[in-house]
Amino acid sequence: MNPDNKKLPSDDELYNGYLKGDAKAGDELMLRYGDLLTSYLFSFIGDYHDAEDLMLDSFAAILVKKPKIGEGCFKAYLFKTARHMACRLWRKKHKQNEFSLPDDIISEEVTPERKTVIDENISSLHKCLNLIPTQYREALWLKYAMDLSYDQAAQIMACSKKKIDNLLANGKKTLRKELEREGITRYEI
Repeated sequence: MNPDNKKLPSDDELYNGYLKGDAKAGDELMLRYGDLLTSYLFSFIGDYHDAEDLMLDSFAAILVKKPKIGEGCFKAYLFKTARHMACRLWRKKHKQNEFSLPDDIISEEVTPERKTVIDENISSLHKCLNLIPTQYREALWLKYAMDLSYDQAAQIMACSKKKIDNLLANGKKTLRKELEREGITRYEI
């Protein structure tokens, strides 16, 4: 929460400010989305250093080229740019996608016993996510881990909103089956 109770500028306000010469606005966008974008990229390529490099390259592509971005679309445009770069790197290295959860998903206030159970559940979730089709995994990641809207996820995956809806429904169904095979029935999917 903002300590001064000031309204934080929107992505559009920051990007437009950057286009008008305010370098600090570009820095603010990087602070706002840098970690989240790195986590997203890490889910593709499985290498944190490459993910960081791609995150910086994605911001550089936007902040140097200064493309026209529709209102309310900066985050989706950024993630789509990053996705394209990750796909190019993936093809270049001929590696398979991997899904990973951010390290900070567990609160420090959790008891050691509870943390062990959570770690086991996360490990099972990770394993099950890697067993489902890549498109399902990516749609689930974009919607639930990245908290993007259906429209934004569709824009990033270059498909229709209806296809995202279908991918999410099928992805949840498939993931639920895999989790049940692992003996986990309490995940709310």
